[in-house]
This record gives sequence, C-alpha cells and structure tokens, in this order.
Amino acid sequence: MMKVKKTMLLAVLAVILNGCATNGPTRSTITNLTPPELSRSPENQYLIECLWNSNQQTIRKDSFKAYVMVGLTFYEMRQVPLVENRWEAIVPGIADQNTLNYRIKFEYLYNRIPEARRDSKRSEQYQLRIVD
Repeated sequence: MMKVKKTMLLAVLAVILNGCATNGPTRSTITNLTPPELSRSPENQYLIECLWNSNQQTIRKDSFKAYVMVGLTFYEMRQVPLVENRWEAIVPGIADQNTLNYRIKFEYLYNRIPEARRDSKRSEQYQLRIVD
C-alpha cells in the first residue's frame, strides 16, 4: 500500500513539473530596430524603432506606455498602426554631437489578484552614430 502511495505521489509530481517545464519562464524582450548608424538629418531628428514581445499572458495590452530615454529625458513612443508590437518615436539629436545614447522603456499593468499591478522593462543602452 505504501508503494502505491509513493508511486502516485511521484506521478503527480512528474505531471506538475512537466507542465511547468513546458510552459517555460515568462519572458519579455525589447528588440531595437534602429540601425546603428544614420546620416545627419537637417532637422537633427532621428527615428527610433523597436519591437516588444512577451509570453506573459497577464499583461494588459491597453496599458502600454513606451519611451525612448536619452539621459534623464523621456520621449514618448507611439505604436505603429497595423503592425503588432512595433513602436516608434522621433528623438532630437544634439547638433554638434556624433552619437546619441538611448534606452527604451516599457511600462504596463498586469493582472494580479486582488488588483492589477504596475511593472516595467528597460532595454540595454544603445548608441546611434550620426554621420555627416
């Protein structure tokens, strides 16, 4: 009788662990689509683009706010129409500089009991080279 209980317990644990292993960890990624080098624009403004991907099912899609962070300044990104998960923003450069260092940040709500919670994800730092 004890062997049957142990076998049943091991079978239940195997099913639970297998279910967790196949779902995998929750991952959210920010993919920078901006080329590493652009020609200097006469208006000194540059298009920053990215993709957001996540397998987290609890994220509220209508709660996204995305930003390009240049130093301590935030430039709001907008979602590209007709393209899922793609975002863009126009960011000013500095006339006498040849680089623009930036990060991309997403803020969002996710469902949690008893109420939704805020979270965010920030990219690594990127550098845009501006060539004359």
